[in-house]
Formats: sequence, C-alpha cells, structure tokens
Amino acid sequence: MPRVIVTRPAREAAHWVKLLGARGVDAMALPLIAIGPCRDAAAEQALTQAHARLAQYRALMFVSGNAVFHFFEPNKALALDGQALAAIKTRAWAPGPGTARALEQAGVPPGCIDGPAPDAPQFDSEALWQQVSGQIRPGDCVLIVRGRSSTPQGVHESLGNGRDWLARQIEAAGGTVEFVVAYQRGAPHFSAHEVALAQQAACDGSIWLLSSSEAVAHLAEALPGQHWGAAHALATHPRIAEAARAAGFGTVRECRPALEDVVASIESAA
Repeated sequence: MPRVIVTRPAREAAHWVKLLGARGVDAMALPLIAIGPCRDAAAEQALTQAHARLAQYRALMFVSGNAVFHFFEPNKALALDGQALAAIKTRAWAPGPGTARALEQAGVPPGCIDGPAPDAPQFDSEALWQQVSGQIRPGDCVLIVRGRSSTPQGVHESLGNGRDWLARQIEAAGGTVEFVVAYQRGAPHFSAHEVALAQQAACDGSIWLLSSSEAVAHLAEALPGQHWGAAHALATHPRIAEAARAAGFGTVRECRPALEDVVASIESAA
C-alpha cells in the first residue's frame, strides 16, 4: 500500500495520521497550511464583541475545527460554564464531522450541533444547508466563524467559496450574515528535511491527501519548479481536485472526506 502524505493543518493532520495508521495505512504529516491566532486588533475586537452577543445569533457556523478552537480558546467559559449555547438556544453549524468533533471537545452539547447527513455526497456548505435551511426565518442572524489567509492565494480562494455561497442562501431565506475572523492561515515553513521529503513524495508513488486548494498553492510555492507529473493526489472535494490538476499532478482521484472513503480510495490505488 502506498504511503500517504497528510497535508491538513498540524492538529488535524496528527489526528488523521493516527486514524489512518490504525487502519494499516502508512501515513505521515506534512502540513501545507500553518494555523495561528489572528493578532489583528480589529479582528480581536470583533471576536470579543461576537462572544458578548451570542444570544443574538440564530446560529454560529464554524468553517473548520480550527475556527472552533480559536473562537472558544480566548474565552473557554463560553463552552464550559453550563453549556451556554444550549441555554440561549443558539445552534452550532458544522460543515463536516471534524468540525462537529471539535465543537463537542469545546464543550458544546451534541444536541446543539447541526451538520451534513452522514451519507452526504460531500461534507461542505452545500450539504450543511440541506440540513439547516429550515431553521432560518426572516430577521435571523447567523455568525460565520472563519479564518483569514496571509497569502494572495487565500484571498483568491475566498472568492466564491462555500461560506460565501452559504451566506447567499441565508440572505435569500430572509436572514442576515455576519463574519468574524478567529484565526490566521499561512504558508508552511519547510525545513530542509521536509523539502527533501516532499520532493521524494512527488515521484515515489506516495499519495498526497489534499483537503484544501489553498494547500495546493502553498505546495507549489514551497517547491518552485518541481515537476508533479509523476505525483498522485487524492482530493476530498471537486474544487480541490481541480486545483491539483491545475498544479500539474499526474494522477488525481476524488473521494468523500470521510475516513472510510479515504481508506477505500487508498486501498484501491495499491
């Protein structure tokens, strides 16, 4: 079975390496997105204000587990002081099981969390909306908790992405949307050893497990001039597959981002 390069941010990558290892898959983490707190004063102020206004929101939509962590981390009492979201009847929306798991770890009661159906074709904003559209009434406000990229590619990626599509659906249903930045995304800083590993994985039959089109752009930046024609990619969304093909990956396969589907795709490539 080929080795799998897990490119998610560090916290998520470690979790996936553990899950894949338990299934007999040789996996290693090579995060292609660096995550950290957002130090911008205006963003920090907006986050503090959002914390104080939780009861005014019909729902909080978290774009990722990192959004959950950095939203609750500055004020852990939000999740741990008696299940605050349940008390104020505010829903927590998660586009996938990883985000839902992060919400539970933050102390949000499972009964307050909404997400795509387990058998949804994708775990994304479109699948989430199918489950939560009936919650929105005219005048309801939804807070979307997101990250902000420090790279130009992230800026371009943000145009027309899933969260923007979701915002349009909420507005079409008569609701309003606010955005708040909870964390910062950036390009990784590869060591010489990591560069060598990436170069080897570009041609040794390894499978790059890609979960973000921004990560694909970071990889191209980290290895300028690298030929990807012999590289294999497994993309967890059609938009990511498109980015991998544009980057020159010779073989690009698509699968749902659920563990069972990822393992099955890896095994079929062996």
